[in-house]
Amino acid sequence: MTLAVTVLGCDGTYAAPGGACSGYLVEGGGASVWLDAGPGTLANLQRHLDIDTLDAVVLTHPHPDHWVDVLPYHNVVRYLRPRTGVAVFSPPEVRRLAAEVNGKLEPAFDWTEVHGGSSVDVGGLTLTFSRTDHPPETLAVRVDVSGAASFGYSADTGPGWSLSELGPGLDLAFCEASLAPENERKVQHLTAAQAGTSARAAGVRHLVITHLQPGVDADRSRADAGAAFGLPVDVASVGQRYEVSG
Repeated sequence: MTLAVTVLGCDGTYAAPGGACSGYLVEGGGASVWLDAGPGTLANLQRHLDIDTLDAVVLTHPHPDHWVDVLPYHNVVRYLRPRTGVAVFSPPEVRRLAAEVNGKLEPAFDWTEVHGGSSVDVGGLTLTFSRTDHPPETLAVRVDVSGAASFGYSADTGPGWSLSELGPGLDLAFCEASLAPENERKVQHLTAAQAGTSARAAGVRHLVITHLQPGVDADRSRADAGAAFGLPVDVASVGQRYEVSG
């Protein structure tokens, strides 16, 4: 059984020229999930998927670089390509903000509020959530496909949370590495070295660092993460696709 993750956007805080903020397409077990919907990711999603077939949206927290493209997507399924009952999962504050802007979310969306410790199934995918070290309520996500392959996504976090909290045996992990080394611990985000340390402690098999803020040196971040992780590390870029199989 194969689990595939495609990068739709990976810039932190705001998108660099030609980039997009946080968003990933996760596919496996006969299901497709849009994981985080930062600005620019709806356009990129359509390069990889007929959006009429999307099964679910997961939004990890209410900072705008992680969710606001769900608003135009809601308009799509409400008015232009009508659907009902599209599954959406998020902490409560994201739902509140979406309703404040777009009004009534149902019946186009079937929105479920989740918290750390929640678990949901989307087709053959099982998603479990862990509260990270980041205000406001922010949820990391573990995705398993039929017990055969696993993917972990840190969302945004400071060093008070670790990928280990998503459980053992992560075949692939995307971990935020927002900060240049000189900004370590100034805000609740990670440097690349901290991301590598977290992944090594969790026994991750393949690490991809993501959510680098524009201007952060990607080559230095890759080297710092690899030195801490003990294995080669990738830096996320738009359009990259990763597959893991059990």
